[in-house]
Amino acid sequence: MHRVNAIVNVCLILLIAGCAVGPNYQRPDIASPQAFRFAGTSPQDAVNAEWWRQFQDPVLTELVEIALRENRDLLIATARVDEYLGRLGIATGKLFPEIGATGTAQRQRATERGATAVPQNRATFWTFDAGFTASWEIDLWGKLRRSREAAKADLLGTEEARQGVIMTLVTSVANGYINLRSLDQQLEIAKTTTQMWAETYELFKLKFEGGVISEVDLMQVKSEYEAARATVPQIERTIVQQENALNLLLGRNPGPVKRGKTLDQLAFPVIPAGLPSELLERRPDIRQAEQELIAANARIGVAKAAYFPAITLTGFLGNASTQLSQLFTGPARMWTWAGQAALPIFAGGQIVSGVQVAEAQQLQALYNYQKTIQSAFSDVENALVTHVKTREQSEAQRLQVEALKTYAELSRLQYDEGFTSYLQVLDAERSYFSAQLSLTQTKGAIFQSIANLYKAMGGGWITEADRLATVKPPAADPDQNRQGE
Repeated sequence: MHRVNAIVNVCLILLIAGCAVGPNYQRPDIASPQAFRFAGTSPQDAVNAEWWRQFQDPVLTELVEIALRENRDLLIATARVDEYLGRLGIATGKLFPEIGATGTAQRQRATERGATAVPQNRATFWTFDAGFTASWEIDLWGKLRRSREAAKADLLGTEEARQGVIMTLVTSVANGYINLRSLDQQLEIAKTTTQMWAETYELFKLKFEGGVISEVDLMQVKSEYEAARATVPQIERTIVQQENALNLLLGRNPGPVKRGKTLDQLAFPVIPAGLPSELLERRPDIRQAEQELIAANARIGVAKAAYFPAITLTGFLGNASTQLSQLFTGPARMWTWAGQAALPIFAGGQIVSGVQVAEAQQLQALYNYQKTIQSAFSDVENALVTHVKTREQSEAQRLQVEALKTYAELSRLQYDEGFTSYLQVLDAERSYFSAQLSLTQTKGAIFQSIANLYKAMGGGWITEADRLATVKPPAADPDQNRQGE
């Protein structure tokens, strides 16, 4: 036993002093712009707030919280984190000896006619043994440590992927709800316009029957009435599709979605600000890409370790006897230990190719990391310019709607006084209707641009949303999914 202890101590010293082959990870240098071109001057810590609450719509807040608890994609991502936590445990466990216990009881009969004669009264007997086994691969070259390093990076990358699901989920729920309220307002405009044309059409039918107007004038009015009426089912269809899309995010079956404030009643959240370099720590997709790079970098060491001998210690300590009563006596004791070294001599280029594969995968991960960062810069720039220019577009459309409203009113007055044809009224009403719908769509796009900007910026709000994802829901309301507007 003293020899065994001495050998184990030597192996421990070698393990501690052993080097890990393969490159150590260093974060690549990233060239980032100094500032965003359309950045505002809002407080920078806005990225750490639960920005969806700033719309001041309790229903939207409720929907976000439901999605964080029930969305299936998020639940899948959470389960995947648990999987990779187990993978890390497996990789960590390989650094330590494997110890097991064995025990057998065997009844057998020996031949009486063999080379060694066995008396008949001793030909049938029991054999008992019990003991402990141990096996330990000494990680002199860092193969197991590099494997654990890769497994840890995989775990962290999976967690970042889960954070990315949260980032996308919250933004998608907010954008879906805003789009739903925009469609609701468009439907109101379409119904109001349709009702106005219906009344006009009825009036013109009376005028036609009285011989006051021609059939051409009547058909022109009917055409506009039917065009407005056709818009209603089109918008209603889109509303149902948007409700179904929201319910999918909420982890529900298709059905109506509860409404809160109207589009015009929603408040504008604070516009987040920050420097491009801060995205490296804010965005989970960037952090995920870096963890993938760390894992790929560590696997180069795993591949290179195959060039060196693999050293394994095995041992057994136990007892064996033909009598159960004598199994644990001193003479029944037995032990073995062995050391094994396996060094590849010829592998047909497999080791070289394995290293080549690992290095190529590391390069792919590096390029993907750089691309992810550039995409993040682009996302922020696009979100900023979209917000700024959409607000400018909305203001111009608002003035256009006001002008077209006046144009339509004056055209009707001129027509009633006989100063113009009804074609001018039709053109004015048609343009006014179209401009109202466009303005409503743009209003919704402004709110959505803010949500997209928070998504592009990343930040502490994702952590706050993650905290909500772990909160237990209140008692379920069976009618909650059936509440309409």
